[in-house]
Amino acid sequence: MNNTKRTDRGVLFGAVALSLFIVASICQAQSNPDKKAESDASVGFGKIIPELIPYAYGGNEKLRFDVSYTGGFKIGEIHMEVKSIKDQSEHFVIRSRATTDNGLFSALYPVNDLHVTKVQGPERLPYHYEVWTEEGYNYQAHREYTFDQRKKKVYYQKNDGPLKTYQLEDTTQNEFSSFFASRLMEFKIGQSFLVPTFADKKRNEVLVNVKGHEQLEDTLFGTVDTTVIEPIMKFEGIYDKRGDTVIWYTNDVCRVPVKLNSKIVIGSLTAVLVAYSNPSCGEYDGMVKEKYQEGNNEVFRFTKN
Repeated sequence: MNNTKRTDRGVLFGAVALSLFIVASICQAQSNPDKKAESDASVGFGKIIPELIPYAYGGNEKLRFDVSYTGGFKIGEIHMEVKSIKDQSEHFVIRSRATTDNGLFSALYPVNDLHVTKVQGPERLPYHYEVWTEEGYNYQAHREYTFDQRKKKVYYQKNDGPLKTYQLEDTTQNEFSSFFASRLMEFKIGQSFLVPTFADKKRNEVLVNVKGHEQLEDTLFGTVDTTVIEPIMKFEGIYDKRGDTVIWYTNDVCRVPVKLNSKIVIGSLTAVLVAYSNPSCGEYDGMVKEKYQEGNNEVFRFTKN
């Protein structure tokens, strides 16, 4: 396995491909010194609403996003799915693939990153997380995390390197499970909540601000009412990023993320939902942008072309 250090360009493209998951700080985030967190010490941890769980964790949700850079240039895609694990009650796998497929720079600097998180229990806490990274033509890496939520420890290994142990203050989500967990928490306009997330070798408390409602036009579902969410990150993670992130969820029980925008070092990234499948959300199930309905290509892909 080639473990050559990534160039600055590689870091940028990694950030591009994984922009959707900034809610859980997949990107290397720093707090914005000019932005005051809309909270105080009284802000509590968000709690998952049990009635919403069947919609996000019905066992077969799939999402596909096109990622574009400032000016509308498509630079990559993100494919996500949540599936129940066979013969294991209340166990689910979140599979997320970030790629430069069909993007402007796919030939110049290909990216193919696969993230697989396994969660369990009423809080959908992670117990296993693996990352396979392929970026450029000479960088590959494999990372593995094991979460012992009872002992409040995380075990980490990169490639064939030494096993490292991180002690936590309490239970925690990881980058991907927190994206889905925060989606299921109570949204009260003008208020905030915290989501514990393991990143940068420690448990961090991500502040999530519920900004308001907004009607979005020209989404995959047409014109929809949305709830606008803004996570505030104050720690470093895997990739390079600056600025604010905003997520638009459909304002209903499905809370489908139809759009995400994030400022980076130069410009901004936008992830737009272009395909969605979820039998638990019949109104939206099977919706695909017209340009992806043609041909025999798979709409959702979790392996290379």
